[in-house]
Amino acid sequence: MIILKSERDLEAMRPACTVAARILAEVAEFIQPGVTTGEVDDYAASLMKAYGAKSAFLGYRKYPCHTCISVNDQVVHGLAGSRKLLFGDIVSVDVGVIHNGFIGDNARTVAVGGCNPAAQRLMDVTEKSLYEGIAQARPGRRVVDISRAVQRFVESHGYSVVREFVGHGVGRTMHEEPQIPNFVDGKSSPKLRPGMTLAIEPMVNAGAPDVKILKDGWTVVTRDASLSAHFEHTVLVTETEPEIMTCPQRTASRLKVSS
Repeated sequence: MIILKSERDLEAMRPACTVAARILAEVAEFIQPGVTTGEVDDYAASLMKAYGAKSAFLGYRKYPCHTCISVNDQVVHGLAGSRKLLFGDIVSVDVGVIHNGFIGDNARTVAVGGCNPAAQRLMDVTEKSLYEGIAQARPGRRVVDISRAVQRFVESHGYSVVREFVGHGVGRTMHEEPQIPNFVDGKSSPKLRPGMTLAIEPMVNAGAPDVKILKDGWTVVTRDASLSAHFEHTVLVTETEPEIMTCPQRTASRLKVSS
């Protein structure tokens, strides 16, 4: 069942999304060569406490970390630990928080100190594909319009989208209906309605779309060891243009997206 948020719900959810966005921005600034992924996770945990929020990930299906930190060929759900980040690495950080009884969920991929042009291009295309998808989050359109926009943009640049993991509705719980694939899967597609809150999150591989899960039971990596990037926003479907709840700009009209 798709849960439409009331204005009262949104009054509580917007601050949760703002907190999630602030924490992600501060964590991205904290990342530098020599820092371990465990230190990044600890820093995120300290920020959550300071903002009066809790991790939406810690303990969810027994997930052991406050954030997801995925390095280079790791796609999503990377576990924090003793791994030191090196200059030139790219790191996908996914931050989800519980605040005011609602969840804010967002992610971005950043370079550690700097990176080569190929890695930067992958990140740029992945981020732009997110906004291509967001631009379709309008009443009367369907989830598949988001999926198609992401897939077309990504594949037009020679990259591939991950099939096994998708975006989702989000609200009082982490995973609500509907699922939001980053590709056209041929299944029936719900119509978008005002009040829907969606975690749109392209996961894009430089090589083939195939992935596998490591022995830790969580970390997803590309099968061909190619680089992967991940960007995510929580988005509200309104009566008009989409509201990006985890972005200071708030609405897609203030971002450069195609029609």
